[in-house]
Amino acid sequence: MSTSAPLPPPVSPLTGTPAPSPRGPFVLLNDEPVAESGADLLGVGRAARQLAGLLVASRASTPFTLAVDAGWGMGKSSLMRLVDAELAHAPEVHTVWYNAWTSQGADALEGLIKSVLMRFDRRVLRRALQRISERRALLRAVRAVTTVAAGPLGAAGLVDELWKTLSVNSQARNEMRGAIGELVQEWSQTDDFRPRRLLVVFIDDLDRCPEETVLAVCEAVKVYLDVPGLEFVIGCDRSALAPNGLLRDLSPAASAFMEKIFQTSYRIPVADQQGVRAYIDWCARTVGIDQLLDERLTTMLAERSARNPRRIKRLVNGFVLEATLNPMWDDFAPEAVVRTLLLQYFYPDFYRMVAGAAGAAGSGAGDVIAEFRTYREVRRLLRTPDPIPVAELPVVTRFLREHDLPEQDADGRDGTLSRLERQLPSGFPEMVRDQEFTSLIDGLVALPRSEELLRRLREGAELPAAVEPEPAAYVQSLPTRAQPPAGAYGAMPAGPYGAVPSGRAAAPRVDVAPLRYVRILWVDDHPRNNESLVNAFRAAGAVVRIAEDSAAADAALAVERPTLIVSDIERDGNPREGLEHLARLRRDGRYDGPFVFYAGRVTPERSAVAKELGAHLTSSGPEIERLVLRAADAERPLP
Repeated sequence: MSTSAPLPPPVSPLTGTPAPSPRGPFVLLNDEPVAESGADLLGVGRAARQLAGLLVASRASTPFTLAVDAGWGMGKSSLMRLVDAELAHAPEVHTVWYNAWTSQGADALEGLIKSVLMRFDRRVLRRALQRISERRALLRAVRAVTTVAAGPLGAAGLVDELWKTLSVNSQARNEMRGAIGELVQEWSQTDDFRPRRLLVVFIDDLDRCPEETVLAVCEAVKVYLDVPGLEFVIGCDRSALAPNGLLRDLSPAASAFMEKIFQTSYRIPVADQQGVRAYIDWCARTVGIDQLLDERLTTMLAERSARNPRRIKRLVNGFVLEATLNPMWDDFAPEAVVRTLLLQYFYPDFYRMVAGAAGAAGSGAGDVIAEFRTYREVRRLLRTPDPIPVAELPVVTRFLREHDLPEQDADGRDGTLSRLERQLPSGFPEMVRDQEFTSLIDGLVALPRSEELLRRLREGAELPAAVEPEPAAYVQSLPTRAQPPAGAYGAMPAGPYGAVPSGRAAAPRVDVAPLRYVRILWVDDHPRNNESLVNAFRAAGAVVRIAEDSAAADAALAVERPTLIVSDIERDGNPREGLEHLARLRRDGRYDGPFVFYAGRVTPERSAVAKELGAHLTSSGPEIERLVLRAADAERPLP
């Protein structure tokens, strides 16, 4: 069900009059899987009908397991729900659902087996319990069990008693498969035996579970429930269950066991261009932003989201929430919300430069959008074989001078362009060929009051964190040093530590073992830009000393050798001071350890110089975290 979020019309804080409101009325999309063929927007209904037909036709081949294989958000649950709906029309076919994510560890084995047993009627359960009781006539508890079997228990009580009896010890466990097999056989043999009853067990979200839960579910499927009359359909990302994924510590024998779980797999294909565009159109109409997405924006949303339905929904909901709740948009047209968030979501490195140019004192970044658009024009002029028109020559000359390049290059225009691109942000040459990106930027600049919008972004206007694909639970469950930092290389604006400083990604919350052996020297003439990361590392036990210039850093080095140095590049009025300072340290032998340049502007030239000096260069807070963790591992004493 969609949820409405109406708000009263806003008033512009600048004029006191009603502002051009982006508030629809908009609504939010839910994230429930499709359960009816009429709601199938991506054409998986045909696959569901065919899979259901195969399951029904394979009654005589039971038991077997089918994997519905796809990545996060690609429609596994929806396809399985549609298959379930199709099976409802098949004679003598019954289904049961089990969400593995709701169980923990060994409890998953009990939970799955009980879920299956609950699908059988009381008569069958009572007879199964009676048979087990008779076989254990010499056990001390037999009398109590027999009494229970004859008592007026409901299905849940009978299932509980069956489980207690079948799991009481290792000997009972050995008999469990046979007992369940007899139970299923009795249930599946209808009066005329044509067709035999079939129970299809759907298991969802297995790839979100920790290793212990996955193994328990697989044990239940292959060891205890591998009996005629049962079919299993398991929704999971098979790559997540590989030995290099979730099941990272399996022995060869255990790996071989896992290979036997799935007899076959159906890999859900990525939706075609027409299907995903229709899906985006439906989402946009439903939430009320269909008039804001032109053809290029729709194409960008489709391709840059990897045609992932769940991510598309989350992005669309992000537009609605941002437009509805962030007062920043009170003064701007609704399209400004869409274009700004698309820029943030899909071009995070560029967005970091846009959002931090004003805050990075002496960064030289300025208006990065204007810089990019001028570069695009200069590139066009330098690449043409014709003479540059006199009217446009000043643009080229001024742009080259701004980047410390001569007007003429001995290698001609190609050499001039090559040297220019080494001074520009690393992504410019690729982005200038990206038609969706250039259209997005041009449309943003063409909006009413775009200059005011870009000024607010440069001053650090707070936007939500970009919507990223949900990481697999197995990644979240790994020890911190084994998992990639959350949001690495992505946009992390306005996180738990406040607004983004200096065009850099806000720090993720550092959740690591205490960094009590780590000593960081942080060199930056604007230390407030780094408060979020500094505070996080200090909270984790690291000692972080701040130096605001090269001289202060040299004095700190004379007292103590740090585990790691983090430095800006531009300071003291010198656009290369950080690079030159490290060169002096290396040359004089005063510091040969790990060194990281943390800058809002990453260019090929800066990257090359940093590499020559044995240093890292990044604009990403999560990457800083990763490098600190690496330094901590190297510094930690052996046990």
